Amino acid sequence: MRVAAIDCGTNSVRLLIADVGESELTDVERRMEIVRLGEGVDRTGRLAPDALARTFKAMRSYQELIERHGAAATRVVATSATRDAANRDEFVAGVREIFGVDPEVVSGAEEAELSFTGATRGLLRLSPETEVPQGPLPPYLVVDIGGGSTEFVVGAEHAQAALSVDIGCVRLTERHLRDVGDPAPAQALEAVVADVEAALDRVEAEVPVRDAHTLVGLAGSVTTIAGIALDLPEYDSERIHHSRISAEQVHEVTRRLLAMTHGERAEVPVMHPGRVDVIGAGALILDRIVRRFAFSQVVVSEHDILDGIAWSLASAT
Repeated sequence: MRVAAIDCGTNSVRLLIADVGESELTDVERRMEIVRLGEGVDRTGRLAPDALARTFKAMRSYQELIERHGAAATRVVATSATRDAANRDEFVAGVREIFGVDPEVVSGAEEAELSFTGATRGLLRLSPETEVPQGPLPPYLVVDIGGGSTEFVVGAEHAQAALSVDIGCVRLTERHLRDVGDPAPAQALEAVVADVEAALDRVEAEVPVRDAHTLVGLAGSVTTIAGIALDLPEYDSERIHHSRISAEQVHEVTRRLLAMTHGERAEVPVMHPGRVDVIGAGALILDRIVRRFAFSQVVVSEHDILDGIAWSLASAT
């Protein structure tokens, strides 16, 4: 079955057109545009007109691809920025006009469930219960670091516990790192860390994170850190997918990113232009997770909520 999955987050809008079989998902198209839909939402509580315009422009190009490839079903999932926005009805109406379906402004818990499914379908084939015994050990802690929120999910074959907390690379950048100098001073970085640690207090109280054997990291902040740690000359999703980045590498890349100016970060070969100003906060989130829960490494996944959305469409038929 050919399906189309759209994930509209705080920082980016992404498309996956895939053929879904009984146990395998095959990419037809996978696209990503940085639209910064959540720009200013933490401060104003509303989606800005320019942000909506950027998002709808990207979506119209996605709809052309969906029609060209003949997807039989489409699902649009919207996450943190639209959950927080007082004018999310404007977003809903625009999406309905473009795709002919309503976007689902999912809860943090459902977002976490979709991310877990997308990230772990491939890992399960690598687990000790299969023919390849050297794979990552379950239970997994799947961490999806987004623009507005971060999802934490613990499980093995299925998600067992999940929580979404309002720490994300865009939200924390806008809250603490705007107009403070470049590189950011220690006081601003300490404020970011304080917010992250407060969120991790809640995570540790509500999710059995210390039961997990393997940390699985998702989304652009994590994959960018992996690309830097691997010293890639350009972004290479095949080399990044299922790479294993040590805790020491996470700490070192975070330190380097925080010491760079905006211009220096922009010159990093794997850096998407839309992540230059927010990657420092994203790296700090991952760094504090690794430190807090004493993981020796992070398994990096290019498969995430998009893949979970695609699987959900196939299972719904």
